[in-house]
Amino acid sequence: MGIWESILLALGLCADCFAVSLCSSITLRKIEWKSVLGIALAFAIIQAGLLLIGWAFGELFVGLVHTLSHIIAFALLFYVGASMLVEAIKAMMGNDEHVHDLSSFRNVLLAGVATSIDAAAIGVAQSMIGLDWSGILPLFIAVFVITFASVVAGIWGGKTIGSRFGHWAEVAGGIVLIGLAVYSIFI
Repeated sequence: MGIWESILLALGLCADCFAVSLCSSITLRKIEWKSVLGIALAFAIIQAGLLLIGWAFGELFVGLVHTLSHIIAFALLFYVGASMLVEAIKAMMGNDEHVHDLSSFRNVLLAGVATSIDAAAIGVAQSMIGLDWSGILPLFIAVFVITFASVVAGIWGGKTIGSRFGHWAEVAGGIVLIGLAVYSIFI
């Protein structure tokens, strides 16, 4: 696989990482580079890691990944989106004790896995067409770098939107994530 194909595939794979980081970060009141880089690194490691796991196990996982990927993605994205909606409604009613965002390890892990299941499926597909290590390496690097950059951009964009539109942006973000969850069932 060439570098341009790897970059285009990586851009497609990281679109949901960007959307989730954008929607989830609208609740952030303060952004520190250290946490942004940590969240982006976690997403990139999970996304690139699942790509390699899918590639490494190829035929063994092909049936399992295909059957379960939509269900797992739906459940995780729906959970994150519904949590955002519930927290936004609580905050609008005056109970602003807990804000759902990407500041907890659990939320980052859930969002990272939810957005990376397709990377495992792509890894399986690449293995099945006979892509060797020298062929998967450019894709791995592209997925890692582009996912990292898209999450950083998503977090900063979400913070900007959140500071302008407050809890209504959180409601919209929750709805978008639930929409992504429903869409994942049909793809």
